[in-house]
Amino acid sequence: MSSTSPHPEPPATPWPRWDLGLPDDAQVPTQVDPFLLFLARHQWRTLIGGGLLGVFWMVPVALMPAVIGQAIDQGVVARDARALLLWSGAALGLGLVAAAAGNARHLMAVSNWLTATFRSGLLADAAVRRSGTALTSKVPVGEIVTVFSTDFGRLGGAFDVTARLTGAIVSFVVVAVILLNGSAPLGLVMLLGGPLLVASLAFVVRPLERRQEAQRAALGAMTSAAADTVAGLRVLRGIGGESTFLDRYAARSDEVRRAGVRIASLQATLDAAQIALPGIFVLVITGLAARLAVLGGISAGQLVAFYGYTAFLVMPLRTVVEYAESLTRARVAARRVVRLLAGGEEEGEFTLPAQAPDRPALVVQPGCLTVVVSASPDDAAEAARGVAHAAGPGESLVNEPMAALFSGSIREEMVAAGAAPSALAGALDAADATDVIEALDHGLDSALFERGRTLSGGQRQRLGLARALAREPALLVLIDPTSAVDAHTEARIAQRVRTARQGQTTVVTSVSPLWLHHADEVVLIREGAIVNRGPHTDLLARDADYRAIVLRGEE
Repeated sequence: MSSTSPHPEPPATPWPRWDLGLPDDAQVPTQVDPFLLFLARHQWRTLIGGGLLGVFWMVPVALMPAVIGQAIDQGVVARDARALLLWSGAALGLGLVAAAAGNARHLMAVSNWLTATFRSGLLADAAVRRSGTALTSKVPVGEIVTVFSTDFGRLGGAFDVTARLTGAIVSFVVVAVILLNGSAPLGLVMLLGGPLLVASLAFVVRPLERRQEAQRAALGAMTSAAADTVAGLRVLRGIGGESTFLDRYAARSDEVRRAGVRIASLQATLDAAQIALPGIFVLVITGLAARLAVLGGISAGQLVAFYGYTAFLVMPLRTVVEYAESLTRARVAARRVVRLLAGGEEEGEFTLPAQAPDRPALVVQPGCLTVVVSASPDDAAEAARGVAHAAGPGESLVNEPMAALFSGSIREEMVAAGAAPSALAGALDAADATDVIEALDHGLDSALFERGRTLSGGQRQRLGLARALAREPALLVLIDPTSAVDAHTEARIAQRVRTARQGQTTVVTSVSPLWLHHADEVVLIREGAIVNRGPHTDLLARDADYRAIVLRGEE
């Protein structure tokens, strides 16, 4: 990407391409079923629209046997050409309505699938950005990759089937009522047998969900092994450890295969049930209807209609089975997604960020440089991330100590992250990374390998800092931004970041006097609570704990 490429205007909302925005105070559940309901509530219009279209699609198909039966009784048997023509026209009308509604229903179903898929992806993306590299200490990188590559589509699949499910339920009731009016025994068999057949699927669906969960875990472990192998390939070759990691990957792959085989038996049972259960139902209803016709209880047209109803029932019953299968896959996928939303915690362990009454959330002065200090770096980082979380997605940016760098040119790396091309030079200077660029053969157009493996730790850290500065966020949170550089470089970075971010809100976690000297305010954190705040020199003079942390006992 050339330096003259136009820079797009920053999006007005965190959802730049789809109308998937959520209120700023939206609380995203971190349990499976509440999360699925949360997604459904935020697309209720298209879900209802799809359901109505599903009804207008499937009910005309359900009524078709009744119309054909009337055409036989009133037209063919009675030899009435006018009645035959009338009922034939009715059948044609039902077919046209079903065709039009079916096309619109399919469009709405795809919209429901895409909306749920992309919204869950964007929520997970925001959660990953908020957690930063700290997330990988709880969730393997391969697991995160698998979530983004596989799970969102499976989660959206449950929303795809809802339109057909609504039509299936309504049409089932319509056919049951028609059968009740024509024959009470057939109607009762219909009303009682259908739900019993669907309920019997629980004996297959629940074990299937457990086995899919196991297979999904094995797949994540295999992807993690592959990611670790690729990341350390040069080291492996140097020590001759390639075969060991190859064996480990083969073992993981075999676990995925065995888990897939275990799923296949239950999946085959469920697939067979989609054919066998409706087929048995059709045989029972048809046999009863034929007996009634022989005994004179129903006419020839009614017998044809009843056979048509039972043949039609295959469609709604198979739809219910398909929905059960899709919902099972969606719940397995949602369990992985909510773990990312919860910052890596298992389902049920995570609670939304809330401060105890004696531990108020950290509030910083707008337009100022605030440095957060704590004897525990994790406490300081958590408090700083809390400031970004309160600001909301799109308003803040958290830069971790070793922000990940991706393959491609450095210029693409910066611009793809949202940096303005015109801001690159200033950001590189502020991060004291100009020398890194000058040392490369093609400058900003030099190619980076995955994670910047060809660069030193300090060089990677400075490029990550430059990328964050170039985005010019309203609130920038820097977690130990100079932990991998020497004191002289740190001094330059602290002074230049202060100048570059003048008038903008910046929060830094550090115990280095080089940062503290430039801070507008310093906040001292102990065990998650704010215990003191003020200018650096004032805290040095009046707080012994602060002096011990900052001066490291060298008073």
